[in-house]
Amino acid sequence: MSRVEDFLTQAEEQEIVEAILEAERNTSGEIRVHIEAHTRENHYDRAREIFHLLKMDNTRESNGVLIYVAVHDRKFVICGDKGINDVVPKGFWDSTKHIIETHFKKGHFKEGLVAGILEAGRELKVHFPWHANDTNELSNEVSKG
Repeated sequence: MSRVEDFLTQAEEQEIVEAILEAERNTSGEIRVHIEAHTRENHYDRAREIFHLLKMDNTRESNGVLIYVAVHDRKFVICGDKGINDVVPKGFWDSTKHIIETHFKKGHFKEGLVAGILEAGRELKVHFPWHANDTNELSNEVSKG
């Protein structure tokens, strides 16, 4: 079994999905998590590529957020779509990144992702509050490459 498959148990993946559902209850933003073993590309460039492959750049308000993790590289990236980047202040994702990083350094990967997702949801709520006509535009499942 590869480290990607060992990175999270099935129960931990379900907890991440539940965190995404909770975070998205308060925002029209869409949050996804993608995990893969390694990339030879720049990690941010690879995250943007995955963002496009997951069709996260097709949301109505351009407010998708991807948390990308390269397990073997020990790197992660948070990237947001154009709608988010156009309205948020510089350093918008720093608190989310710090929360994830703090947990990851302790080897608490599921906890880091859950905490980061919930923080991202709080951040998104400020600029993209949930409205009665909002629909879940993207899958909440953890994707793997």
